[in-house]
Amino acid sequence: MEREALDGIAAADEHLGRRVPLPSAALPLTRWVEVVACGPGAVQVEWNLDVSRPQSPGRLTLYAGLEPPPERGLPEPTAAGRYAYRNASLAEAAPEFRPVQELAWEHEGLHLRLTGQGPWALSELVAVADSVV
Repeated sequence: MEREALDGIAAADEHLGRRVPLPSAALPLTRWVEVVACGPGAVQVEWNLDVSRPQSPGRLTLYAGLEPPPERGLPEPTAAGRYAYRNASLAEAAPEFRPVQELAWEHEGLHLRLTGQGPWALSELVAVADSVV
């Protein structure tokens, strides 16, 4: 996936050609955020979280695109309510980045994928995904 750093959410809106939907739910403490273009008509917002406390999740990423996101070799999805849910242990990753869990869905003509890395409860990820507007 070709990635190009963008200068904030307004640049992501322009790249996507519409407002990028973002979560309205409270997120864990964030150390920094990266906003990137992921090819034509696709952006990704990456929240790199504070992992200074034990059992803190490491990252949250939201993909929004006119086309489905690229596959990452995770297991086949199962249903989690209205979402396609995948998870993998990522044994090779640092503890704060495993496991990886993703929720994928479509909303108002966009393909969305929310990825949590680290010890996220599925209910927490669903609550964040439900708040994406």
